Amino acid sequence: MSIRGNWEQGRAEAVSRMGEIDRRTFVKLSGASAAALVFGAGPFIEEAVARPKFQGYPFKLGVNSGDPLPDGVVLWTRLAPKPLAEDGRGGMPNKNVPVRWQVATDERFRNVVRRGETNARPELGHSVHVEVEGLRPGREYFYRFKAGDETSPVGRTKTFPSLGSAVAQMTFAFASCQQYEHGYFNAYRRMSEEDLDLVVHLGDYIYEYGANEYQAPGGNVRFHKGPEIISLSDYRNRLAQYKSDEDLQAAHAAFPFIVTWDDHEVENNYADEIPESGQSPEPFLQRRANAYQAYYEHMPLRRSSIPRGPDMQLYRRLTYGNLAEFNVMDTRQYRDDQAAGDGTDPPNPEQQDPNRTLTGGEQERWLLDGLADSGTAWNVLAQQVFFAQRDFDTGDGQRFSMDAWDGYIGSRDRISKSIQDKNVRNPVVLTGDVHNNWACDLKADYDDQSSATIGSEFVGTSITSGGDGADTSPSQEAVVAENPHIKFFNGQRGYVRCTITPEEWRADYRVVPYVSQPGSRVFTRASFVIESDNPGLQPAGTNPVQGTRVSTTAIESDSERIAAQERADVRGRRR
Repeated sequence: MSIRGNWEQGRAEAVSRMGEIDRRTFVKLSGASAAALVFGAGPFIEEAVARPKFQGYPFKLGVNSGDPLPDGVVLWTRLAPKPLAEDGRGGMPNKNVPVRWQVATDERFRNVVRRGETNARPELGHSVHVEVEGLRPGREYFYRFKAGDETSPVGRTKTFPSLGSAVAQMTFAFASCQQYEHGYFNAYRRMSEEDLDLVVHLGDYIYEYGANEYQAPGGNVRFHKGPEIISLSDYRNRLAQYKSDEDLQAAHAAFPFIVTWDDHEVENNYADEIPESGQSPEPFLQRRANAYQAYYEHMPLRRSSIPRGPDMQLYRRLTYGNLAEFNVMDTRQYRDDQAAGDGTDPPNPEQQDPNRTLTGGEQERWLLDGLADSGTAWNVLAQQVFFAQRDFDTGDGQRFSMDAWDGYIGSRDRISKSIQDKNVRNPVVLTGDVHNNWACDLKADYDDQSSATIGSEFVGTSITSGGDGADTSPSQEAVVAENPHIKFFNGQRGYVRCTITPEEWRADYRVVPYVSQPGSRVFTRASFVIESDNPGLQPAGTNPVQGTRVSTTAIESDSERIAAQERADVRGRRR
């Protein structure tokens, strides 16, 4: 189903899935939400400022584009002359402000091919989402906005090739986990200098913690403004603080992004209606509604993703010619609660219950149907948490993360079985969350390493979360040895660059030596290839998979330790 066609059924599922929340509570949470702008409810500001004057430059959050189609793309900006104003309005009046936009084939806008005007509305934080249509497939374009006498920076974007058209190559990067306090966004600066068609962001775009509550091992090098975020103005300001970063702005201005969230866009390790702490459902869903609205306001997303109170349609599918189909997933909004108290635990009956779900039933059916019907050479699952089995017990027993697919083995088994039964071509899972680089083969049966290899998983490290990190650690090398289908580990910061042709997928693990200071270089730590129709990872290139080991005395980025520390820190604060 197309990006334009799948959202209605997903939104209907979200509304019907309210669990403990009755209809009255849902209306209370959603009636005055952003959705009413599209679905026709609520009194909203109609008066517009004819000749707006601003308290400062209004485009301080930069420009973004996203969700490209063959004939168009979403263009985004937000008017915010004072991005961190306490009321969350960014220094803007409670009135509509007209914003003009242009799309051109050249950076100097000599050949403008599309233009228009829209209102930046106070109900959406004066954000602008323009769904441009009528562009040519597989082309580079430039765009900008104007408000009053002010002009935005220029952004560059690209449309996707026509559906089914023959494509020789695409190159994209994926990234995740950018804790502002833990470092500088050096990886984004280096990413902006690459030659990419696309960037995929897999979640943890922001972190919800108050200033200096979640500390990197070497100490935080910059700080969140304010305490832990709860209200709509809180979430708006936190997103504005992150989007004020010049390195992040550079990457957004250089490439279209496809975005999805993980947990920290709301609260650490939340599961559907269940918060991490012992909060009751109604206040948590009000918090979730605030977080979802602010997320929409700050991302280049289509109207199909506009939230309705505490629900938001985010899973969707985008197709790049005949080469690759991106199944963009949401593994937070619909999942069952984590098994066994949400730790790293031995196998247990709750974890092994085949009826438990990480995706929700409707999203799972959407995914399996789409994979079965795909006509592309490569089929991508762009999602959040570790998919392959990862046994942390290096002895005779087993221990798994209950927050990852290991805690929802029924969900993983159904997807893996469908991939085999439907002969899905070249499935590749892209993963964030764990603040480290990993590379894995996907097995039909992880407890029988002689079973079929059915696909591959590339797990990307964080942009900053966990601080500088280190090349490797003895504990994680022991995990690699315990899990033969895991081929690689690295604990530095960076992103993964993927180059795809009909014959081969190449993944380059691009890492920066440090994030505790600005301006670091980037280098390729390791590269792997997958041959089309020949599942399994192979080392590639001249960069060694096992490099020179560096000191591990400061490495505190182990995913198991990070998850435990975050839970302990947060629970300690809330007691």
